[in-house]
Amino acid sequence: MILRGDSVIDWHRLNLETHEAAARCIENHELDPKLDRAYLDHVKSEAISYLRRTFAFAIPKPVERASLEDLLIMASGKGHRQMCACTILKTVHIINHMAGRELLFRLPISDRDLFHFVEEKVYRVVGTMLSEGFPITEFVGGRKNLDSTYTKLLSKPEATSAALYDKLRFRIVTRTREHLLPVLNYLSERLFPFNYVVPGESTNTIFHFRSFCEKHPHLAAMTDRFQGTVDDELTPGDNRFSAPTYRVIHFVADVPLRVPPHLMEQAPAGCENLGPVVYMLCEFQLLDAETESMNEAGEASHDAYKSRQRASVMRRLRLGARPARDPKRR
Repeated sequence: MILRGDSVIDWHRLNLETHEAAARCIENHELDPKLDRAYLDHVKSEAISYLRRTFAFAIPKPVERASLEDLLIMASGKGHRQMCACTILKTVHIINHMAGRELLFRLPISDRDLFHFVEEKVYRVVGTMLSEGFPITEFVGGRKNLDSTYTKLLSKPEATSAALYDKLRFRIVTRTREHLLPVLNYLSERLFPFNYVVPGESTNTIFHFRSFCEKHPHLAAMTDRFQGTVDDELTPGDNRFSAPTYRVIHFVADVPLRVPPHLMEQAPAGCENLGPVVYMLCEFQLLDAETESMNEAGEASHDAYKSRQRASVMRRLRLGARPARDPKRR
C-alpha cells in the first residue's frame, strides 16, 4: 500500500492474529489501550452511529460490543463479522484523523514546536534502528528552508502552502536494495501507522515487489493472501523537474504525535472528545547506497534538479503562463 500510494479505505481485510499485535497497532497511533480507553470507545461509538444514521448499516451485537482490539482481530478473519469490523474501522480511521486535526487547530502550538516534536520522535526511532544493527548507511533529516519553500510554491500550479508536504523531510539510505523492505516495515510499525500514509503521494522507481517476495520463501508463501495485484510494477512520480534516471522510494506520512500533558492542559473547552494525538505531515525518502550514488551523477543530481526548478520559476515570474504563439499570426 505504501509503495503504490493506495488508500486503506479500499482494503477489505487486515492481518493481525493476536490481541498483542492489535494493541501494538493502536500504540503505533500514539494511543494507550488502557489510558485512552474512553476515547477509543467514543470513536468506535461515533463510527457505528454514523454508519447506522447514514446508511442504515446493520451491525451484529457481538461486533457492536467488541473492543477496538477485538475489531482489529475480527477484521483479520472471514465472513460477515469481518466485513462489518472492516467497515467500522475504516470509519474510525477517518473520525480519529479528523479529531487529531481539530485538536491541532485548537491547541496554542506553533509549527516550529511541532517540527521539534516530530524530529525528536524520528531521531529516536532511527537511533533505535541503528543501535539494533539495521544496515543504514546514511540518515538525513531537516526542515525545508524559506527560500526552498518559496521556490517550490512558485513552481507549482497550485501556489498555496497547504499543498506542501515536505516542510519536514527525512532521507534514509540502506546498504543494499535488499534492506529497503525491512527498513520500511520497521518504520510502519514504530514511527507511523501504515493507514496514515497519504494516498496518491507515493513514488517507487526502485523496488520490484513481486521479485523480492519470490526470492524469499517466507514472503512467497504469503503472496496468495496479499490484497490487490502482486507484481513488479513501479510507481513513477509526477515531479516534472526530476530526471528520467532518478530513482527513489518516496512517500508522505501523517506522523502521529501524543501531545505533552502541559500542552493538553492549555486546550480550550470542547476538546474533551478529540483525544490526545495530533498529526504532522512528513516526507520520507528511502533508497539504497548504489542508487544514491547513481542519482548523484549527471542530470539526476540534486544540483541539476534545483537548476531546472529555478529556471522554470524565473521564467514563470518573468513571463507568466503565456500561450504558445500562433506561427500564422504576426
